[in-house]
Amino acid sequence: MIIVMESTATKDDIQAVVDKIKGMGLDVHLSSGKERTIIGVIGDEAEVRTKPLSIYKGVEKVMAILQPFKLVSTEFKKERSIIDVDGVRFGGNLIPIIAGPCSVETEEGLLDVAYKVKAAGASLIRGGAFKPRTSPYSFQGLGEEGLKILKRVKQKTGLRVVTELMDTRDLEMMLPYADMLQIGTRNMQNFNLLKEVGKVNKPILLKRGMSATIKEFLMSAEYILSQGNHNVILCERGIRTFSDVTRNTADISAIPVVHSLSHLPIIFDPSHAVGIWKYISPISLAAIAAGADGLIIEVHSNPKEAISDGEQSLKPETFKSLMRDIKPIARALGRTLE
Repeated sequence: MIIVMESTATKDDIQAVVDKIKGMGLDVHLSSGKERTIIGVIGDEAEVRTKPLSIYKGVEKVMAILQPFKLVSTEFKKERSIIDVDGVRFGGNLIPIIAGPCSVETEEGLLDVAYKVKAAGASLIRGGAFKPRTSPYSFQGLGEEGLKILKRVKQKTGLRVVTELMDTRDLEMMLPYADMLQIGTRNMQNFNLLKEVGKVNKPILLKRGMSATIKEFLMSAEYILSQGNHNVILCERGIRTFSDVTRNTADISAIPVVHSLSHLPIIFDPSHAVGIWKYISPISLAAIAAGADGLIIEVHSNPKEAISDGEQSLKPETFKSLMRDIKPIARALGRTLE
């Protein structure tokens, strides 16, 4: 449920409604636009529906939100959210690009990639310090040493750091190193993890589960927002279907669908969507044309020697060509890469 306040409503008018809702044991979220303040009711709304909130001074109307994802929905917030990641803004005219290897392997190797992707136009560096692997015998990441490498690479290049959080026990340790925490596809419905990252003041990159519906995807984002952290960027990374030609099936339609249902920005991960390097460029162009608010792409200087996901990693020179090809599409949409 949302309460739309009149443009003339005072701070005292708004506070009176907030106090009433909190007195029922519910939480609120305030969204202040240019002309209106909207009060979102968070929790079981059964009791509040019986209260005549519309008679309170300054209340314009009381509206039920039909979607189960309330704070995430366009019903709650019409304007597109802009999420700031240490000065890089997702959701506006800028299309930020995240690039880097699947895993942090060595500082020398990561720094080499970082300089090259930055020169090509990337704003953020990706790299896993903790890796969720299908096999327990596969490389699991360098742990905190990998985070330290990421931080030193940021200090030298200025690229913001995106890295994956897998366990609530690592959250406090990771906060000083990451500019944005990634919740991977396997943890999209790890609700305890979602609630914990919802309590921190850090942007969250939430990836769609490999078999998740759009509704389930947005409900996972709702878990984070419901805890108070509204700095969420969604990421479409392909879903599992009967097709076995590519690693996953790239669901390009998810981009405009999410834009119609949610105010949150959504970026696209072509590397996991197709899993084969030679298809990454064309599917990236399609995602930008569909309205993606950014890309996250795996780039490795020597994919043949990559510890993980070498088959879906672009070489820096191919990444540079892709960035060149994206620019005219972005311009046609009134957007820019820089």
